[in-house]
Amino acid sequence: MVPLWCLSIAAAIEGATGLALIIFPQAVCRLLLGADLAGIGIAVGRVAGIALLSIGLACWMSREDASKTAILAAMLNYNPLVTAYLAYLGLGRDLVGVLLWPAVAIHAVLTILFAYLWFSDRRSKEPVQ
Repeated sequence: MVPLWCLSIAAAIEGATGLALIIFPQAVCRLLLGADLAGIGIAVGRVAGIALLSIGLACWMSREDASKTAILAAMLNYNPLVTAYLAYLGLGRDLVGVLLWPAVAIHAVLTILFAYLWFSDRRSKEPVQ
């Protein structure tokens, strides 16, 4: 079972980032990637914001659920991919804003946390022989 605080933290981070992208996509892009956003990028940024807000909502709604396998699997898929992609962007040195490396760190920590929860939850469900 995934601890309540873990999904609450993920819900807050993803939900807040999603709302910020929906309302201020240019500012989020500037802070995260150090680049300006225009035209179609604003629309894509808002769609990404909607997706992040949805992930946040899914985490929030799953906090009380007895079976968190689906949300845990989703977060264990999402966080390492976002960590890797943001780090890739940062290592390219072209798209680096003041919040890029903190975002990489937060997603890396969440990856480790969700992986620990996934494997510890799996161990507790193994049949005893």
